[in-house]
Amino acid sequence: MNKPAARPAAAAAPKGEAKGGGSSLFAILAIVLAFIVSVIIYKFVMGDPSHFQGGNNENNPIGGDYFGVVYKGGPIVPLLMTMFLCVIIFSIERALTISRAKGSKSIESFVRTIRQKLNVNDITGAIAACDQQKGSVANVVKAGLGKYQEMARERGMEKDQKILAIQKEIEESTALELPMLEKNLVILSTLASIATLVGLLGTVFGMIKAFSALAQGGAPDAVGLANGISEALINTALGIGTSAIAIVAYNFFTSKIDELTYSIDEAGFSIIQTFAAQHGETEHVA
Repeated sequence: MNKPAARPAAAAAPKGEAKGGGSSLFAILAIVLAFIVSVIIYKFVMGDPSHFQGGNNENNPIGGDYFGVVYKGGPIVPLLMTMFLCVIIFSIERALTISRAKGSKSIESFVRTIRQKLNVNDITGAIAACDQQKGSVANVVKAGLGKYQEMARERGMEKDQKILAIQKEIEESTALELPMLEKNLVILSTLASIATLVGLLGTVFGMIKAFSALAQGGAPDAVGLANGISEALINTALGIGTSAIAIVAYNFFTSKIDELTYSIDEAGFSIIQTFAAQHGETEHVA
């Protein structure tokens, strides 16, 4: 009896590995593309001479021209822009993935439908509801319902063994479906941490320039001092802003994944509870 239960998990492993490899490739391409776009914007849009006095990007930016102001943030700016674009890209990607995992209808409505079908022992109707719902949650519930039907026909196992088999099937299906929902969240959590640090690094470079302007012999270089302070503040603002958005996105998607996990647990508990009530008696082979 153990061999049939193990085969689905073994067969599904390559599929999961393929999905993981595709997701990793997407992450690499997204980061590289974000960096290229950031450099292009920094060099050719923000660094365009029209944003600076005298038509030279070595001069001070024109008053009120924020492109020129951000350009003066220095070489750390493209890195911070890359991080910001990555936060936006992976937030959109996670939103689409979690939306697909939820399925066509609301999770609450789906779980309620499954519970209603189980209350009247309509397993076929519950499986049909899973086919209509689609998504990761429906796939896990459908796997549990399939095992429910198999155990309902089984006559040579104890009640506890049947329940454990159903529970194991749900857990294995969950282990195959839900990890993909957390894919790339580690990138958001990493960006939330390092964006501030990179911003502070730019701040340090800016302050070094500012103090270098003050340390010059004779009258301090007011322009150099202003540019140094401006670079420090721009990098600080970009770093803190990117980090704040990444933290909000990470916490939001984590809470959504927790909701999906809770829904699966709720549906799985209903499946096991219904089986225990409807097929509680042990039937031994004569």
